[in-house]
Amino acid sequence: MHLKNLSILFGKDLKYIHSTNLQIKDRFFGKISNMPQNKKSIDCEGLLLIPGFVNSHTHIGDSIAKDVATSGTVDDKIHPIMGIKPRILRKSDPEHLVSFMKNSCLSMIRKGITTFVDFRESELAGILLLKRAISQVPIRAIILGRIEYYQDQNQVQKNTQLPILQRKNLLTILRSCDGLGVSGPNENSNSVLQYLSKTKKMRAIHSAETIESSKKSIKITKKSETSRALLLKPHFLVHMTYAKQNDLRDAAKKTRGIVICPRANASLAEGIPDFLLMEKNGCRVAIGTDNVMINPPDMFREMDYLWKVTMGTHKKRVDPKEILKMATVNGGILLGRKIGSIEPKYLADGIFIDKHSLDLEPMHNPYASIVHRASESTIRAVMIGGRIVHGKF
Repeated sequence: MHLKNLSILFGKDLKYIHSTNLQIKDRFFGKISNMPQNKKSIDCEGLLLIPGFVNSHTHIGDSIAKDVATSGTVDDKIHPIMGIKPRILRKSDPEHLVSFMKNSCLSMIRKGITTFVDFRESELAGILLLKRAISQVPIRAIILGRIEYYQDQNQVQKNTQLPILQRKNLLTILRSCDGLGVSGPNENSNSVLQYLSKTKKMRAIHSAETIESSKKSIKITKKSETSRALLLKPHFLVHMTYAKQNDLRDAAKKTRGIVICPRANASLAEGIPDFLLMEKNGCRVAIGTDNVMINPPDMFREMDYLWKVTMGTHKKRVDPKEILKMATVNGGILLGRKIGSIEPKYLADGIFIDKHSLDLEPMHNPYASIVHRASESTIRAVMIGGRIVHGKF
């Protein structure tokens, strides 16, 4: 495919190029050129191509439970043992779970999300249900499974090892997914976290999401939640809303970065992640939309919220380009994959934005326009791996 007269946000710095030609071959982006070529081409006048969104943290298994628990604590809602979420998942008809997860995937595509990373509950059965849900939906899913084994305070303090049965279960799970998405360090002893760190696939873990979980870690182990989460040797950490500066510095040295979920933290009344502090301490930051039961999986809304609430709380300007990088480039880097950027040899995932749409025209600053004015209605088409999967042009 050869596209001409196209505006793009190019490379890892999202450089704005007003008009160029772009080649797409064998699912990958090729070279850009300002010179017309003697090939059959598609005229993209009036369109801006941006990288496909990378939704770096989701739980779409709870798509069946939208807004079920709007009150109560975090633990009341999503705790892996005590929360209403695991009870709903256990009691729901598997066919219904598949149907609503599929709906969430379709919703993500229409909103420009081309890759999502899911922390998948319910062990192998949950992984297989999600695979069924995406089998007929052309979205890229990175599935991080888990064993449903959670230790109590006594086991954590005694440093209880992972039982042999769970070790076998872990091998079965890892054969069917892309890696591990661990619930958190407070439910796992040092021994368990260190055992899990030896797995060869991708590893990620929730950490320092709430004040209560941070205090609990200190109380039980005399260590910060993040210092124990790092025993997993994770590729990235999730949340870090209440991580201290020394933990952020350690995270910058020992991981690829942090995924924050600002709307989820806010809707759970748990505060706002300070990504400026994270970046100041050397952390790369990406964005996720978290639980579907709490938030619709919409990266436009996530970016808009994060940009404005950060400026409001810090009382200083934030470059909208940095927010857009979190939703695209940074997600690809955290995952170690050639996605999230429009450059040669990267997978051709992109969103074609109509620059003449009512909400965007005239577009004086493309980064600000995308971050706080664009929406599903401004998308002309969505492309994954060089194929148009939604819309047309």
